[in-house]
Amino acid sequence: MNKNVRRLVESALIIALSTILSMLKIDLPFGGGVTVVSMLPLVINSYRWGWKWGTLTSFVYSLIQLLLGLDNVGYAETAGVAVTIALLDYVVPYTVIGLASVFKDSRSGLVAGITVTFFLRFLCHLVTGVVVWGQWMPETFMGLKMTNPWVYSFLYNGWYMLAETILTLIVAMSAYEILSKRFMKVN
Repeated sequence: MNKNVRRLVESALIIALSTILSMLKIDLPFGGGVTVVSMLPLVINSYRWGWKWGTLTSFVYSLIQLLLGLDNVGYAETAGVAVTIALLDYVVPYTVIGLASVFKDSRSGLVAGITVTFFLRFLCHLVTGVVVWGQWMPETFMGLKMTNPWVYSFLYNGWYMLAETILTLIVAMSAYEILSKRFMKVN
């Protein structure tokens, strides 16, 4: 099979797999949820085909997530807020996952790629949590009195993103030998 066709087909399957895994979510008691390692296929795709293609694939995935999350955009009271939600809750945070392979192709590189790109995703959600969702900040959260939207957004988004990162790292490290030999390099 032609390499370009193979890359396109594999990336389409990665997008589909990540989308399905994103729907298998464990809702957390304080909001947000942890998916069944839905970002890991995108990370693997980045290592397999390089960060440029990985970023393009992750961008397409972000558009699907945006379509699935259009209800959230409906909360926007202005076009500017709608664009902020679209960009900082969907397009940018999911697209950056494709940059994972800028770190070397090794166990430590994979850990760094996941950690850094998930942290960048967290930062996007943190900003949106303040700029957009902070107006709906509850009086108390996690047993703490909430007076600052930055603290609220940090706790809300940090809670599920930390869990998502740890789960993804555990699965990636547990399966590293198989991933590195069979999936992260083009045969």
